[in-house]
Amino acid sequence: MSDQFSAKKGEGANHFTEVIGSYFQNGKKGKVESFADLLDTYTSSMNEDIQIGDKVRGEIISVGMDSVFVNTGTKIDGAVEKKEMLDENGEFNYNIGDVLELYVISASETEIRLSKALSGIGGLNLLRDSYEKGIPVEGKVTEQCKGGFRVEMLQRKAFCPISQMDLKYVENPEPYVGESHLFLIERFEESGKNIVVSRRKLLEREQRAAQKVFMREVAAGTVLEGTVSSVMPYGAFVELFPGIKGMVHVSEMSWSRVENPETVLSVGETVRVKVTGMESGKKPNDLRIGLSIRQTVENPWDSGEVIFQKGDRLRGKVTRCMDFGAFVEISPGIEGLVHISQMSYKKRVMKSEDMVQPGDMVDVVVKGTDMGKRRISLSMKDAEGDPWIDVPGKYSVGQAVDGTVEKKEKFGLFITLEPGITGLMPKSKISKSTNPSAIEKLRAGDPITVLIEEIRPTDRKITLGPGDAKEEDNWQKYTEEAKFSLGSLGEKLQQAIDAKIR
Repeated sequence: MSDQFSAKKGEGANHFTEVIGSYFQNGKKGKVESFADLLDTYTSSMNEDIQIGDKVRGEIISVGMDSVFVNTGTKIDGAVEKKEMLDENGEFNYNIGDVLELYVISASETEIRLSKALSGIGGLNLLRDSYEKGIPVEGKVTEQCKGGFRVEMLQRKAFCPISQMDLKYVENPEPYVGESHLFLIERFEESGKNIVVSRRKLLEREQRAAQKVFMREVAAGTVLEGTVSSVMPYGAFVELFPGIKGMVHVSEMSWSRVENPETVLSVGETVRVKVTGMESGKKPNDLRIGLSIRQTVENPWDSGEVIFQKGDRLRGKVTRCMDFGAFVEISPGIEGLVHISQMSYKKRVMKSEDMVQPGDMVDVVVKGTDMGKRRISLSMKDAEGDPWIDVPGKYSVGQAVDGTVEKKEKFGLFITLEPGITGLMPKSKISKSTNPSAIEKLRAGDPITVLIEEIRPTDRKITLGPGDAKEEDNWQKYTEEAKFSLGSLGEKLQQAIDAKIR
């Protein structure tokens, strides 16, 4: 069936003008008879283009009692029965000049008969002609039956397999019952007693035509609106036109990192998309269209609206954990890096997952920015505060403190006094304990009492000794106590002498 014939009245007139203009430009001025011959040649050639099954698009030129006459662009006007053009209420809602799309059901030298998809007229012969020429026929789905549907068309019963009712698999047949659709007759046997029809074949034909138009009219970079038809773990399919879908990969959904597309899009949602690429697949009707949602808006790194300064305190979401650190989104589409060395003052971090997981909300401080290179360095430990600031006021030399063994090294023990504050008990100090072997047997996590022997806050170092050091090795303690005792006795003697003199 040919869909290429257009019978707009203006187009026919323009064609005629071109032919006549060409005729006179070539110096072939002749008599009136020659002009008539040229007109006959023109109209005859136009009439030869019309065949049964063609779709004709033409303007209404007059409306009669029973028929509507349409300009076919040939020397013969087409006629369609007026009752075909009535709406559900039996009203005729067309005017002269309106454009109709109709099918040619018969053509002769004196008459061209048109029909709106062969609905409501004719009979068995028309169904046979429709089958042979591939002309769509309108039918009404009357009921569901085993394996498909019963369809009534031109007072005849037909069968449509469930697989042929739509482009997609029909999970729920009920909505189709009672609806009228166009069908192609796939089988016409036993004088019309066995008629099998397909709506899918017609939809595929229309889809191919739409794809050709799409490929011709739409190019990479075109921004369109579409409807989300399905959401998958790797992206979402968006229907741009009936039967034409494209895919938005998860990486093209947003300038922010998307882990689960279902948190961003939902079926039925209308979205603006940009065509990023198109190619034909291996199978017929397989048109692969790449789409992007994020490219319809400006990249936040380029907008200039978001400016961060060193020292800014922010709250963001962890998007990725790597061996060297974690990426934190501090503004939609803007991520910064927290290196593992900037994760905590209070614990030794070997890998980022020891501190955070994707999706965690964390407080950070901006350490440095390079918007040109799209890099922002962040610190979690600066946001939580440096526990060493309070060390001089909380600890003093000679103070006994309960701690926990953090780890053992050949040169001594690292002992945690509180989260973020760790001291070292050198191996040389262990021997001064009343029970050195007990300290040697300690493992990470075991408790221990220690004495603070030296504090160097600027170097973040505390030297520790065993809490049960031998008496001779604890001379400093007794020296301090002796000084206190002698000092007190001297003061009392002086007070007594002063009182006697008085």
